[in-house]
Amino acid sequence: MITKKSARAISAAILLMLFFGSAALGEQENDYFNRGYERHLQGDLRTAVKEYSRAIDNNPRFAMAYQMRGAAWQGMKQFDKAIRDYSMVILFGESHFQAVGYYNRGIVKNMSGDFIGAIPDFTQAVTLDRKMAAAFFHRGIAKNRTGDSFGRIQDFREAARLGYIKAEEWLNTYYPSWKEHATGAPVQ
Repeated sequence: MITKKSARAISAAILLMLFFGSAALGEQENDYFNRGYERHLQGDLRTAVKEYSRAIDNNPRFAMAYQMRGAAWQGMKQFDKAIRDYSMVILFGESHFQAVGYYNRGIVKNMSGDFIGAIPDFTQAVTLDRKMAAAFFHRGIAKNRTGDSFGRIQDFREAARLGYIKAEEWLNTYYPSWKEHATGAPVQ
């Protein structure tokens, strides 16, 4: 399921990719991608996947097409396929897109119950983008699911420090003295 925050992140990634990468893209793969994106917004994920796949067939290094096809697979709960596509984003994307690819792959691993596998992906995302508060938060969730309660609190603190409201709300509810015990140093 794509949340509002995920949809905003995907939209921002699309705009950046189109702005920075549109000159390198051929017209045909852009047409397929745009049709896929339109179908994606309409909720027709199966057709969106077909159009994104056509774009990829025309340009096998089209990171944004992999990103969006991964999001469609994720929406259809085809987690293995989403993970493969997010891996291609990591392979072909610029560093910002790699961070998004690691983050999204971590999300899918969390969704599929692979919490141990999600932690390194979120770690890579925050290594590439130290301000990616959502990655700290979701890594905290994965750490909690693997029994690392202290790691969860540290990651939630960092997410809250970066302005992630859900993390701050959780900390205020379940650990009200969290600000007093904060070390000030972000956790990797």
